Amino acid sequence: MRILVDADACPVKEEIYKVAFRHGVPVTIVSNSPIRIPAHELLDRVVVSDGFDAADDWIAERAGAGTVCITADILLADRCLKAGATVISSNGKPFTHSSIGSAIAVRAIMADLRAGGDAIGGPPPFSKTDRSRFLQTLDEALSRLKRGR
Repeated sequence: MRILVDADACPVKEEIYKVAFRHGVPVTIVSNSPIRIPAHELLDRVVVSDGFDAADDWIAERAGAGTVCITADILLADRCLKAGATVISSNGKPFTHSSIGSAIAVRAIMADLRAGGDAIGGPPPFSKTDRSRFLQTLDEALSRLKRGR
């Protein structure tokens, strides 16, 4: 088991460490620039080039069964799901095979609206509820993987 984190804009890194330490699961923090991480034997940091999708490509190539990927990037989530990984958004909502199609469709619609000049705003601010849901979802995912389900 391993946790792969799309870390450049991830607001829940501390929560990931907390749950990973409790479960004894290694974590790889992947980013385009150096990010400070605590010194711990379960934590590893990978800095990829600043090329387009470099972090996404690195994560997707290593995702698979037994891997939990943390990302808010819908297209990366799709790639990781296809590789057999468990995928969780930083707000604690899991990406699943049944939900990823509609997430991709909504992403495309929003991109079209922005391209057309519509002011549509962004996602709601990150909340305490999101943080709490993330902790619970990650803990449940790791417990499920440990049980082999």
